[in-house]
Amino acid sequence: MSDSSRGRPYSGRVQSSPAIEALADAVEAGGLIDRRSAGVVLVSGGPDSACAAAALVALCGPESISAVHLNYGLRADSGEDERAARALCAKLRVDLRVERPDLGRGNIQARARDARYAAAEALRRKLGYEWVATGHTRSDVAETFLYRLAVSPGTRPLLGLAPRSGDVVRPLHSISREETRAVAIEAELPFVDDPSNATPHYVRNRIRNEILPRLAEIGPEVERNIAATHAELHEEAELLADVVAEALTAAGAGSGATVIDASELERMGPGLRRLALRELAERAAGRSVALNRGHSSRILALAQRPQGGEVEVGGGLSAFCEAGTVRFATGTDPIPAAVRMSVPGVARFGDWELRAELRDGPVDPEGPGLATLDASAIGDEVEIRAWQSGDRMRPLGLGGSKSLQDLFTDQGVPRSVRSRIPVVTAGGRVAWVAGVAVGDEFRLLEESTEVAVITARAVTRRP
Repeated sequence: MSDSSRGRPYSGRVQSSPAIEALADAVEAGGLIDRRSAGVVLVSGGPDSACAAAALVALCGPESISAVHLNYGLRADSGEDERAARALCAKLRVDLRVERPDLGRGNIQARARDARYAAAEALRRKLGYEWVATGHTRSDVAETFLYRLAVSPGTRPLLGLAPRSGDVVRPLHSISREETRAVAIEAELPFVDDPSNATPHYVRNRIRNEILPRLAEIGPEVERNIAATHAELHEEAELLADVVAEALTAAGAGSGATVIDASELERMGPGLRRLALRELAERAAGRSVALNRGHSSRILALAQRPQGGEVEVGGGLSAFCEAGTVRFATGTDPIPAAVRMSVPGVARFGDWELRAELRDGPVDPEGPGLATLDASAIGDEVEIRAWQSGDRMRPLGLGGSKSLQDLFTDQGVPRSVRSRIPVVTAGGRVAWVAGVAVGDEFRLLEESTEVAVITARAVTRRP
């Protein structure tokens, strides 16, 4: 549900208090907002977003600003927030859109956040404006930083609440919550305090009301120091992104590549290797990937082994270490179901078409790419299936038995395709592994009078 209220027509510059004018100057100095631009501001009814809206109006003019408020109806006094937002927008002479979304079940805070940004983005697109602004302050940055530091390893989670994230800007990111509250009071901006901010039920409130005050006893500038560290991390992240891109290009894995030679990874230092692997993983997944130091170490270790292996990174994404390369891919194709094929006959196994023919002997053996077998040993029907752990055979010319896994490794067959290679069995014994080996028990003999010729042809996968 939604409705809209329109402020009074604007003529001339809005009358602002000295505190609002100073805040507008600070916003402009931050470089996120051009005074000639237009955007949507999220207003919650609290003092922070009230200051953001007032500063943006003072900077750009009310005709260039629209506001959005979401009333989730989660508290008995939610109407007070909406009334404060309406009074604020009337005072600032800006249009206000109010929405009342149904958040359903699950993580209410996450759903509320998603609904908030979605509503603002929809309005921005509709109006053709350049940005969406929030009222997040330096205090919010510090609280988010500490929360992520406690629950998430690595530096990337610490980058939350960036000054700019796509079309979303946070113009108050260098200003504390105490300062915005003082400005709101001095400028007589309508606002209400959210009583839920005082309850220890939410982790963020405990950080705000318990942890940060204790840290301030140790270092009074803790909030400012965290914000400075946050800003430096963003600058360094941009630099590292350029370094990684250059390193991948030099390694033959330029833009869009999701495969890299294992030897190139070995030449990189641990930090660069991890970031390079993460970049390749994100290209494959099309999203952010939490590839950590543990993943990087396991990938390198498997890439250095002849048999290779697979490392699951999460979210259906895996790194396949095989044949001297590391390749990232999402999802895995299902193992084809076993099928039976008459001799002579035709059968489809996954992406392969197999054909069996009978010919009069003698016929020269053709090797593993095309099986020429003793028809009497094969019989009238064979089974075609995927290889299974523990499968063994007596490869022609080897003089002994060997596991299929070792045969695959010896011939450099990538792990990611092994389960889809046709394995032809007769009487429970492996007669032929397509393109790999022929079973010695089924070889052509001098006295063979009839020959079973089996071929396997890769066919185009149907959509």
